Amino acid sequence: MTLPALLRAQAPETASLRGRVVLITGGAQGLGAAIAQVLGESGARVVLADPALERAEDWAAVLAERDIDVMALRLDLRDVQACERTVAAVHRRFGRLDALVNNAAFEIAAPLAELSVEQIHGAITSQLAGPFVMAKLCAPLMAAQTGGGHIVNIAPHASRSVGPHASVCHATKWGLLGLSQALQAELEPQGVKVCAIVAGGLRTPFMLERFPELDPDRLQDPLHVARVVRFVLLQPGETAIHELSVLPAGETCAA
Repeated sequence: MTLPALLRAQAPETASLRGRVVLITGGAQGLGAAIAQVLGESGARVVLADPALERAEDWAAVLAERDIDVMALRLDLRDVQACERTVAAVHRRFGRLDALVNNAAFEIAAPLAELSVEQIHGAITSQLAGPFVMAKLCAPLMAAQTGGGHIVNIAPHASRSVGPHASVCHATKWGLLGLSQALQAELEPQGVKVCAIVAGGLRTPFMLERFPELDPDRLQDPLHVARVVRFVLLQPGETAIHELSVLPAGETCAA
């Protein structure tokens, strides 16, 4: 069975995540906003954790108009105390946390010679250490509750490819896949499933503004990736999906 057919069979548009609480980093725009929409429309209570609070509040207002239970919080993944406050606020409001979607990205494209040490450390902190810290904070809450939980790490195509002027992105996102595999081995016996989703080119304002040479028709709608996140979360307790690649037709993940 092909993946689209499997998605239709196992996670139809009416499939429900009702009652589950999902924390999405970078949840106010692009793929994060699409994930919040799809999961919210499936009944999840969604938390938009984004460095731009006003943007998060604006998207939360849109989702609330669709009868989605939504919470907006400011989160800079480089700030460990902010991570702690965010997780505490979510647990205080909802009393549980069913899924963490590590989606936030901080892109730097520059030759090695032009990268500052500060840029390197900042990118590693936000793109690798940040998801690591969030997993550390969220996993104990999930392990202690009935039903366990999920950690979903979103990695761009750069996690499975290499190219010039993208060393920071490759290093952090390849590292995120390694982190996912390590957490799978450690956390799944505790009832916390871990999945890495490699997302190819997305038709988002960020991509189109940053790379105007891209043909929008060769990119994919972020809603398609968001539905795959929902599919992962809807798997029965006996099944764990460790990694999926969701790419525009014709794109490959070969390094």
